[in-house]
Parts: sequence; C-alpha cells; structure tokens
Amino acid sequence: MLDHCSILVAEDEGLIALDLQMTLEDEGATVVGPYSTVESCLDAVEKQSFDFAILDVNLRGRNVFPVAEKLIRRGIPFVFHTGHGDRIELLKKFPDAKVYRKPTEIHHLIENLASR
Repeated sequence: MLDHCSILVAEDEGLIALDLQMTLEDEGATVVGPYSTVESCLDAVEKQSFDFAILDVNLRGRNVFPVAEKLIRRGIPFVFHTGHGDRIELLKKFPDAKVYRKPTEIHHLIENLASR
C-alpha cells in the first residue's frame, strides 16, 4: 500500500517507534528514523530525503513545532501522532495537518498516508 514511499518517524517512546517502523515497513514504506529528539529531526529534514512525516508532538519534553514549520517550508506533508497535544490548538497552528491521538488504530494512519 505504501510502496516506494519514504516516511520520517519522530517518536521518543521506543515501543511506539518500533511498532510504527515495523508496520510501515510491512506496508512497503521506507522509514527514515525513527528520531527521538527535535534536534535529530531537524537535522534529518535538512539532510535526508523523504515523502512524508509522522510527528509525535512532544519529543523528550520539547514540542516538535520547529520540525513541523521546517517541513511546511520544504513542502513535505506530515501528520501529528500524539498523546499530549490538544487537537484544536494543533489545528489552529497547523490547519492543514491531520492529528491522530495515541493510541490510534494504525490502519487509519496508513490510509491517510496511502491517499497522498
């Protein structure tokens, strides 16, 4: 379903990151990361090539907004995958982003990625 799609994963919880990575790879995607800090994500956005990003809102106590803003400037679509972020506030700041609350059923996330 996600053949030839490269996806950056920003997630600081190891089990969730591993689950996302394995599920995306099972669907044919190439995973960039997962990255667990804002700094490593910003570096990856500068140096890596990918089609899409999945962003946890809170990475080790820092919000991921600088990464989202850089993705917007580069024209790379993303979704938020969060257990902490306020959906309404996220959509005010990033109106074009989709927000998935943890735990989310992964097939919803994959359907969104496949439709892009």
